[in-house]
Parts: sequence; C-alpha cells; structure tokens
Amino acid sequence: MKQDLLKISDLSKEEIFGILQDAIAFSSHQKDWQFPQRKLIANLFFEPSTRTHYSFASAEHQLNCRVENFSAQGSSVEKGESLYDTVKTFESIGFDAVVIRHRQDEYFKELADIQIPIINAGDGKGNHPTQCLLDLLTIYQEFQTFEGIKLAVIGDIKHSRVAHSIQEAMNILGGKTRFGGPKEWMDTNAYEIDDLISWADAIMMLRIQHERHESTMNLSKEDYLIQYGLTKKRKEKMNKHAIILHPAPINRNVEIDTDLVECDQSRIFKQMRNGVLVRKAVLKRAFQYEF
Repeated sequence: MKQDLLKISDLSKEEIFGILQDAIAFSSHQKDWQFPQRKLIANLFFEPSTRTHYSFASAEHQLNCRVENFSAQGSSVEKGESLYDTVKTFESIGFDAVVIRHRQDEYFKELADIQIPIINAGDGKGNHPTQCLLDLLTIYQEFQTFEGIKLAVIGDIKHSRVAHSIQEAMNILGGKTRFGGPKEWMDTNAYEIDDLISWADAIMMLRIQHERHESTMNLSKEDYLIQYGLTKKRKEKMNKHAIILHPAPINRNVEIDTDLVECDQSRIFKQMRNGVLVRKAVLKRAFQYEF
C-alpha cells in the first residue's frame, strides 16, 4: 500500500511523531542512510519555489534517488494537458513517486487513481504538510513537547497554507494557536499583535504575498512593519524562552526587522535545515522502509 502525504490532518498523532523521530534520526546516527533500492522521483512544481523545491531535491539526492525536476513551461501542460495526465505519464514511464506543488486547492483529489506515492509540496492556500512538519520539528527540538505550547501566527492568514496546516497540527498535538494581522487577511478570530507577542512560546511571522495583494495591500512596507511586524521594540515583549519562526522567503524590514532574522531567539535558518531532515523522513515513509 502506497503512503501519500497530502494533508497534515490525514496523519494521526502517532504518525506525526514517527516522522519527527525519523527526522531526528537523520540528523544524528542515520546521517548516511540511503534507500536499499534506488528510486526515481519527479519534482513537479507548477508554482515558483526555492526552499521547498531544493530541500526536496537535497533530501532525494542524500537518499541516493535519481531526481528529475519538471517545469510546466515548455511541457505538454502548455498544450492543455491535464494534471492527471501529466502525473499518469510519470507513473507510466517508470517513476517511483512524485512531489507536487500546485496553485489549485486540493489538486490531489484529481489523482486518486495514481498508484505511486504523491507528496504534496503545497496546494493553493490550503495545505503544506512538509512545511508544517519542519515547523513542528523546530518547535519540538526547543520544548520537547507540544502539550500547552502557545503558537502565534501573524500575517496573511486567509491565504496561507502554512497557517492552516500548523493550526491543524497543533490541535492534534495539544498545542494552542492564535492568529493576528490585517483584518482584511483574516478568516478567523484575530488578536492584537502586542498581546500575541507577549503570550506566545513561538512566534511565526508569515510572508506578505505581494503577488496576491497588489490591490489589498493598503500599507507601505514601513507601515506594515510598525503595525504588524516583529520590530526590535516588540522583541523586548517576547518571553525569554520564546522562539521566532518564518516559513520564508523573508521580506526583511516588512514582516520582521532585518536585525532579528538571525538574532538569538530566531530559528529561521534552523527551520530550513530541518526541512531537509523532514523531507528525508517523509520519503522514507512513502516507500515504507525501516532503518
């Protein structure tokens, strides 16, 4: 039976911890572990991506996979080929798994008949399970638990697959999530930014998605930082044990003061390192290998 990863909510608490424990193992005593049989994997990215795309590629190469990176530009997609037929083609010509990033919400519903593992690298504004898992790993490394951990997510909640996925995960794991940001970007209850900063154990600042907000972004970058960003003044209100997260790419001096990106409480680049570990663990799960 194949092991897709489509939504974080498809995983049980035990399955989440299983992936995290495998990721931790990859960071220590299983650094050099590779698949017993070499796998052929296609990364199908229909949206721009740097961190997700290339951390998957890094994970795949470290596991000794053969990797092909697909671009919709210049492919049969431009001739009108459906997503199903594109993925079915990769299955038919011998690929063992596909990693897909797509702008359509829950694109994977069209792929129920595909027989090779599908790993969701982000769909529309709904789900981003591997980003969620790397965020969870970063939180777990810090606190060794999720029970009662308070996570503040600040920014464009309505359009954020990161925000929706991490809220689902924290609900499963016993944590608490609160949101804040401009009211036009909320689809749930919002809290005052300063209150969130002083409440949280972990503060996740979301990127302003300029490509989505040309018409709704009524603030200058400078004003956004003052009203909704993590400034040096706001950092003084953080709990001493609290950590700063960001899914990246970072708009410096917009969501977060540039001086805080690599400050003592920031874990932003650690998240990126954890992304490779988590994606190795997810690929291991897809093929149901044991160490």
